[in-house]
Amino acid sequence: MKLRQVKGSAISGLFYCLLIFVLGQKLEGGNAAESECGRQHADLGSRVSVPGDDHEAQFGEFPWMVAVLRKEKHDGIDLSVYTCGGSLIHPQVVLTAAHCMADVGKEYKARVGEWDVQTKAEIYPHQDRNVTTIIVHPEYKRNPLLYDLALLILDSPVTIMGNVDVVCLPDKNQLVDNNLSCVSGGWGTKGKFYNLLQKVELPIVDTESCQTRLHTSLGTQYQLHESFLCAGGDPGKDRCRTDFGSPLVCQFPEKKDKYFQAGILSWALACSESSVPAMYSSLVKAVDWIDKIMIDNNFSTSVYKN
Repeated sequence: MKLRQVKGSAISGLFYCLLIFVLGQKLEGGNAAESECGRQHADLGSRVSVPGDDHEAQFGEFPWMVAVLRKEKHDGIDLSVYTCGGSLIHPQVVLTAAHCMADVGKEYKARVGEWDVQTKAEIYPHQDRNVTTIIVHPEYKRNPLLYDLALLILDSPVTIMGNVDVVCLPDKNQLVDNNLSCVSGGWGTKGKFYNLLQKVELPIVDTESCQTRLHTSLGTQYQLHESFLCAGGDPGKDRCRTDFGSPLVCQFPEKKDKYFQAGILSWALACSESSVPAMYSSLVKAVDWIDKIMIDNNFSTSVYKN
């Protein structure tokens, strides 16, 4: 696997989640679908849903959600260790947080279409692809975290299906404010893990308010960097149901049934400090770089354009 950082420093790690996903391949089958970015797949026929828990995502609700897995071997057994979340922006490209890919000596794979990590009895199977190249944002810094983004090139394209599709990306002029309806998802972090894909609605917090709330924990000298977007901080909204590297997606103002990715979960304070927003790497600030890397690697950018 090639590891590349474009005009930037080497990756260093922060920490890893050690949630081990169920092993065993689900046969990849079903009918391929036509891709349309940012569209939730709500017409899967015998739809799987979970009554009584509005934090549990329905099957196919977030078809762009990716589980980034680290390959391990224990007592001669091959394991896939959950590392971070990610998003599918092209059938062969995943977007995640750079700090998630810190273990340079390890091999990774991306799992798309996952929902319940403890069963294979789903309408469509998940798909696994090996990560061949990691490209880190040129201005990424480990401490403090800045421009915490990485693109993962897969060994082959995934098949677009009912549970697998790409998310839209914003253009650099997209307004991201508290008038948008936004949500993030994942299988949990900070020692709280879930079998079913989780979701949590999170309000966008303007920079001034976010910095004021951060000052209560980090001190008045802390200055929020322009590469970050703040979201969350509402009582009862458990941000720790989501994962680092996972996408924060928002509805397009003019198209309520389509979503674009506004940010990537980069860091947050303790789950107990629920009144403090989490920090997301802003994609409005990074989309020009993403476009350039995609074009340089002969990938179309039209797949994630609204």
